[in-house]
Amino acid sequence: MPSNQQRREAAKRKLQRQLVRRQQRAVAQRRRLMIVGVVAAVLVIAGGVWLFSSIGGNNTASGGSADGSTTAPASSTAPASSTAPATPCSYTAGGTPAKDVNPPTNLSPANTGTVDATVTLNTGSLTFQLDRANAPCAVESFLSLASQKYYNDTPCHRLTTASTLKVLQCGDPTGSGSGGPGYSFGDELTGNEKYTEGTLAMANSGADTNGSQFFIVYGDSQLKPDYTVLGKVTQGLDVVKAIAKKGVKGGGQDGEPAEKVTIKTVTIPSGSVQATGNYKTTTSGADETGSAGATGAGAASSTGTAAPGTAASTGASGSAASSADSSADVTTGATGSVATSG
Repeated sequence: MPSNQQRREAAKRKLQRQLVRRQQRAVAQRRRLMIVGVVAAVLVIAGGVWLFSSIGGNNTASGGSADGSTTAPASSTAPASSTAPATPCSYTAGGTPAKDVNPPTNLSPANTGTVDATVTLNTGSLTFQLDRANAPCAVESFLSLASQKYYNDTPCHRLTTASTLKVLQCGDPTGSGSGGPGYSFGDELTGNEKYTEGTLAMANSGADTNGSQFFIVYGDSQLKPDYTVLGKVTQGLDVVKAIAKKGVKGGGQDGEPAEKVTIKTVTIPSGSVQATGNYKTTTSGADETGSAGATGAGAASSTGTAAPGTAASTGASGSAASSADSSADVTTGATGSVATSG
């Protein structure tokens, strides 16, 4: 029979074998887990690459170049060449019209020459020479509104008398500075606009928000080239200067004119609203009626239009806060900037 010593040694060897097997199993398990982890990581990375490719695939689906630039996919609905915009002018509905009026229907208006409009105020008459070549869409809108008697019996609601801003603003039948025709249209700007004495310009509340409001510059004014020049006053500027001489109601330099100013009528030549022009296409360059447009034409707006703003105070620096068709407050300072709504 084995002695106690032999039994103890046998038990010890058995325990050692068990410990070795357990260690081997643990090593094998760790190896398996490592393999599984590596495989899982590969699958995650592969899945991520697939997802990225799926989301971004259209960016390079057709025509990725060696320099990394991309082109539209072959299935794109955009034509190889296009003529845009389809018409020179676009008048986008937005807001409630101050008077019942329709947007212009002539979207390819005359774009050469000038047309005269006679504006009769309660204090005298003015002649506006509207510049079709510079702002065909703005001129067409003015003529269309005049033909619908939109401007008849409407106030000129704002006068400014600061040294850097001398304007009389009109064109809002409500007289609040926030009224418009229920549509808007884009800016027609060159970036070189000057607002010298006699200039007639569209009021706005930001880029491409022109409506019905306009302003008459009765003295050289320092403004950024942000307002479409509609034309100029060729007769009757002295009438506006006489209004300005009487100042702003309640004092100050920006607000309602001290003397009530009302547009009684606006008279335009017969057939001027229907006159059409020639426009070059963006493809062939051939002259075609209604194929290309003025910069910014067609931008949507729901606020309407005005000119340099509504009444506010101006200080010694010559700044003036104002609002227009959208009742946006603005400030004019030494830089000559003016915000308006319309």
